[in-house]
Amino acid sequence: MTHDSLTRRDFLKATGCLAAMGALVACRGEGDACVAPTVAAVRPNIVIVLADDLGYGDPGCYNAQSKIPTPHMDRLAAEGIRFTDAHSPSAVCTPTRYSLLTGRYCWRSSLKSGVLWGYSEPLIETDRLTLASMLKRHGYRTGCVGKWHLGLGWVTSDGETAKADNVDWNRPVTHGPQSLGFDSSFILPASLDMDPYCWLENGRVVEAPTDHTPASKRRWDGGGGYWRAGPIAPSFDFTNVLPTITSNAVEFVKRQERDSPFFLYVPLTAPHTPWMPTDEFRGTTEVDWYGDFVAQTDASIGRIVKALDDAGFRDETLVIVTSDNGSHWPVAQIERFGHRANGNWRGQKADIHEGGHRVPFVCRWPGRIEPGSRSDQTICLTDLMATFAAIVGDTLPSSAGPDSYNILPAMLAPKLAEPIREAIVHHSLHGTFAIRQGPWKLIDGLGSGGFTAPQKIEPELGEPAGQLYNLDNDPAEQNNLWSQRPEIVTRLAALLERYKQQGHSRPTLSEVRT
Repeated sequence: MTHDSLTRRDFLKATGCLAAMGALVACRGEGDACVAPTVAAVRPNIVIVLADDLGYGDPGCYNAQSKIPTPHMDRLAAEGIRFTDAHSPSAVCTPTRYSLLTGRYCWRSSLKSGVLWGYSEPLIETDRLTLASMLKRHGYRTGCVGKWHLGLGWVTSDGETAKADNVDWNRPVTHGPQSLGFDSSFILPASLDMDPYCWLENGRVVEAPTDHTPASKRRWDGGGGYWRAGPIAPSFDFTNVLPTITSNAVEFVKRQERDSPFFLYVPLTAPHTPWMPTDEFRGTTEVDWYGDFVAQTDASIGRIVKALDDAGFRDETLVIVTSDNGSHWPVAQIERFGHRANGNWRGQKADIHEGGHRVPFVCRWPGRIEPGSRSDQTICLTDLMATFAAIVGDTLPSSAGPDSYNILPAMLAPKLAEPIREAIVHHSLHGTFAIRQGPWKLIDGLGSGGFTAPQKIEPELGEPAGQLYNLDNDPAEQNNLWSQRPEIVTRLAALLERYKQQGHSRPTLSEVRT
């Protein structure tokens, strides 16, 4: 089915085939774009593969000039839908994971900038609704395999705050995936460059990190190393981490039966540093260690999707592949390899500019999503909460998913005319805010707010205090219109402040009715 620009009536007609399966469609009002269609009777399996630091320009389906072969992501895009204007809620790891699982911007939490570490306290409250706990109450079996990086309830030998020398490795963590709706988990505590280097299965350390590893050298070649010094399990192998995650995800799929749906969340450790491709992939691309590791990441995605298809779950599974932020790929690397890991967008991981948070987002759901389709809707990874709730026919309480919009209409009707979101808020490593509405993007400050220099610029007298770009005319964010368009600056600044103060950006039911 092909879809022209759609309003409410068009969408109802286009998705009429869903009515027989118990679809319920709720819209803002006559003539407006649909915001909450549900497919309650379907209850598909749901698999999210969240790559770590995969750039918008790495997959070939997003960048025809990419120097890295990504046949598995490209095939998924050909079999489903590719979103061109998808964003991580933060330009770095932990905040994105928080927001993806809760539908809530992380800057509303206690973490206002930066990321957590391997011994950090849990960030998500046990009473906060997550994707896993929401789906579990609808009969889903839930699993998490990969990089956690949201804090764990380590038990310590002295009752003090957890650190490298006082964790009781023999005691299960008191708070982790199992506290947030996951039936099973096999995780790394944080990033692959953060100690402790060990695996936890269902809250227990598999092998205690009784050895110690020195820090590797910071370098862009020689394995793209960098990991910090710290406790390490005797058999822990950096190179084997990605294969281990992949194998455990595949095993989760193989254990599933047809009597109830399942939800699998696979936050990969790759292609985040250290770049550690196995021998099978070393030397297979033109982009050295990084390119080889992206190629291996793509192959891991392919293995997980193949496991779904081989097990007979293909037609009843929604697969989503995306990234937690942009690639850590500075200008020097672009010049060295001629590869634009973040496409033509400005900046890189951690930055407030588009390269920091515009990410690939590919979905496949055979029979529901049109193969080879594309959506230009502006979406955010926070939107998965409301979208999954719509799919299973749930109504989110006002305390859940405050920044989550249902993007199912765009998945099913990719040329939907009206924007689903009123606006989207971006956030950088160092806490710089930006807000985007339509083509306009306002950045509350000067500088990148992240890794790219200068990180912060103090405005001089009479100079703009921030940045304003029209992305339709200036996608590279080169022409700052702050001084020329004060009315847009005022409007967007007020909207950003309202979102901060009211505690939500998704309209409440009362706001929708008015």
